[in-house]
Amino acid sequence: MMTWNVITYTEDVSRWQPGARERLERAAIELFAAQGFAATTVPQITARAGLTTRTFFRHFADKREVLFGGGEIPEFAAQIIADAPASLDPITLIVGGLQIVAETRFAGRRDEFRQRRAIIRSDEGLRERDLSKRAALAQVIRDGFVGRGIDARTAALLADSSVTVLNVALDEWLDSGDDDRTLFEIILDALQSLRAALASPELTPSSPRG
Repeated sequence: MMTWNVITYTEDVSRWQPGARERLERAAIELFAAQGFAATTVPQITARAGLTTRTFFRHFADKREVLFGGGEIPEFAAQIIADAPASLDPITLIVGGLQIVAETRFAGRRDEFRQRRAIIRSDEGLRERDLSKRAALAQVIRDGFVGRGIDARTAALLADSSVTVLNVALDEWLDSGDDDRTLFEIILDALQSLRAALASPELTPSSPRG
């Protein structure tokens, strides 16, 4: 079986920490689920969390960002790429980055993210926002790779593929029932599937017929 190299970062990468932001997120998601996204107001969220509106806007630009984390993941991705050794190959960097995101952002929170996904899917504006956030993340990764000297085409392919693999694996993880694989294990399986598909003889150009 093909294997992927996994890298370990020495920087302090903290897991999700409890506090005002987490309380606001929990309150907002409970309200979104109970009464719908459109019907929920920021004052309702802050009242449920026992915090002030001012505190809410210190953490989020608007109520939509409760579901998307603001610029947290794109900034995180940019930091990972910037901090990686210059000698590190792009694929190893991608796998290591996906591992960090899976283990620090999603681990232990499957039920919560199932609920988030259901809320996003219930609202057209949120679905559009989700696509916009995915594009923004891909752009950050693309720019990071270009900054490392990778040509623009390869950087775009790597970035878009990384975001696609993450989201395909995330959906599989959220849809899984008895499957006890971690998100990162599913990511590795998705990468194997992508590698196998790209190695398919069907993708090999045929010789011109004379």
